Amino acid sequence: MKRLFLIACALFLCAETFAAKSYKLVSPNGKLEVAITAEPKLSYSILCDGEMVLAPSQIGLKIHSGVAIGESVKVKRVKRTTVNTTIPTKFYFRDEIKDHYNALRIDFAANYGVEFRAYDEGVVYRFVTNFKNEFILENEIAEFAFAKDYNGYFPYTNKTGTRKDNYFTSFESWYRICELSRFDKERVAFVPVIVEHDNYDVCILESDVEHYPGMFVSNKKGATALRGEFAPMPDRVVVGGHNKLQGIVESRKPYIAECKAKTNTPWRIVLVTEDKNTLLDNDMVYRLASPSRVEDTSWIKPGKVAWEWWNYWGLTGVPFKAGINTETYNYYVDFAAKHGVEYVILDEGWAVKYANDLTQVVPEIDLKAIIENANKKGVGIILWAGYNAVKGKEEVVCRHFAEMGVKGFKVDFLDRDDVDVVDFQYKLAELAAKYKLIIDFHGCPKPTGMNRTYPNVLNFEAVLGLENAKFRNGYKKFNSVEYDLHIPYLRMVAGPMDYTQGAMRNANKKCFYPCNTAPMSLGTRCRQLAMYAIYFSPFAMLCDSPILYEREAECTKFIAEFPTVWNETVTLDGHIGDYVAMARRSGDTWYVGVMGDWTPRKVELDLSKILGEGNYVAEVFRDGLNADRLGEDYIHETVKVPASRKMVADLAPAGGYVLKITKK
Repeated sequence: MKRLFLIACALFLCAETFAAKSYKLVSPNGKLEVAITAEPKLSYSILCDGEMVLAPSQIGLKIHSGVAIGESVKVKRVKRTTVNTTIPTKFYFRDEIKDHYNALRIDFAANYGVEFRAYDEGVVYRFVTNFKNEFILENEIAEFAFAKDYNGYFPYTNKTGTRKDNYFTSFESWYRICELSRFDKERVAFVPVIVEHDNYDVCILESDVEHYPGMFVSNKKGATALRGEFAPMPDRVVVGGHNKLQGIVESRKPYIAECKAKTNTPWRIVLVTEDKNTLLDNDMVYRLASPSRVEDTSWIKPGKVAWEWWNYWGLTGVPFKAGINTETYNYYVDFAAKHGVEYVILDEGWAVKYANDLTQVVPEIDLKAIIENANKKGVGIILWAGYNAVKGKEEVVCRHFAEMGVKGFKVDFLDRDDVDVVDFQYKLAELAAKYKLIIDFHGCPKPTGMNRTYPNVLNFEAVLGLENAKFRNGYKKFNSVEYDLHIPYLRMVAGPMDYTQGAMRNANKKCFYPCNTAPMSLGTRCRQLAMYAIYFSPFAMLCDSPILYEREAECTKFIAEFPTVWNETVTLDGHIGDYVAMARRSGDTWYVGVMGDWTPRKVELDLSKILGEGNYVAEVFRDGLNADRLGEDYIHETVKVPASRKMVADLAPAGGYVLKITKK
């Protein structure tokens, strides 16, 4: 009987392989369906409950030898599989991830294939190659076509510096909300992006980008389709940009990557949801990333960071001139040790300017003494470093400073997403792990799962964070308060996010102004506190001055005790751009954060989603009655959680609300 079953399966496989030109793949719950057409050109479409979500979209690869993967294909074999398992996580916002999907792999006669997976929350695909030799990849075709002119959220690249290269960007842009046809034909946007279908939301992003450029999207034809766009491989790169720390691409090659034999492309992800709130804790990028290459992770320590650059070394009442010097950093170390803050950063200025040699330390800094003092008090020292100061010297830098007792690096001004920068990130991550160093990337591309592959890479910027409040009148030119409520649904879907919150000067619209030496945040104090619960950040900054934190003892204690990685995450409520409410659990304690836009509102929280039977108490920080005028006004109290499990967050304009819930 078993033999008959195997013969029947073989006959079915042969019939599907040689007779069919189109194939269907359905998600485990049956809602999503992928229709794949193999001839004459490879394309796919996505339906949800029978309704077209993604129209037929062409995919393929163009090889330098003239091979066009995805055109004039000849199917060799088809294989279907189902996987239902769990993936344990490291330094994440839940302990494990459910990995349940149906897969379809189509192999073609020319030593390549394509693999599709249908999950309940979306569809993913990638190309797999079986070439014996290295090859040059001219381009990838990745189309995302829609049947109508839907609205979308698009972060155009911001053309960092004076260069007019669309691919030279800090990945710090707000979201232009417009129809697909109004996408700027001269610009590219980085992913994730959202397109709002009639009844569904589609989020486009990627995972497992290695030895490959990251994906942008463009719409040069003004149609209702986005196309993947990839930065060509750099040809000539010169030192330049900010303090000569950036790699300025003078020319590019006529292709995007030089690929190894048997290269797999990154996963292209199309998330489909009827409720954008499901994006707030989506796991797809982490799930699809390559498993950890760091065998022993016991030395990796997530945590919070006392940061001096944002507050401009803002110490008062001290018996020394505050600034980039040993006395100032020892003061920050003492503050961190006192409050249980795990790290202190020495940001830009500790190494000699323009030298691009991190061993050249300015004379005002006794780095060895600072490190010895910090290690003695249980505080780790993190060093800021520009891209050009590390590029090409990765192992020398890691070995030298690991031997000194440094715990890691904040590496800045990468400002590109081409294959050279991606390779740099992976090389540095690997060498940093070898020398037991953690990494925080700034001025960098969005994460694509590297934090799973190298768990010592704890955080990434790629966000228009709080630092921009120091300089940009842009905080008045665009709605930053609304932007803060876009990024949980967009940027944070890609992975951890270093927004650098924690401001103790808090202002409303009328009172706010950019200030480098005494910076402030836009919105209320409780909004800043709530960000620690809402923004996933395993390496989380305390951006303000120790002096202000000492004056604000209640808030400082609350922030300093905040976890940065979590056992469980639950979305409570939200509407993109308006408000968001999230709950995260560490051990037996739940933290709930709520943030709102400029409209004062009451958000009802249903805590039955997270709390079981028993009696609970909540430590509450909520906007004060005058927080609409004075952002620093708040109320701190401890209350019983009602038996109904319903509580109301009463938000001032640009307000916040945060709970710490424990069982009695």
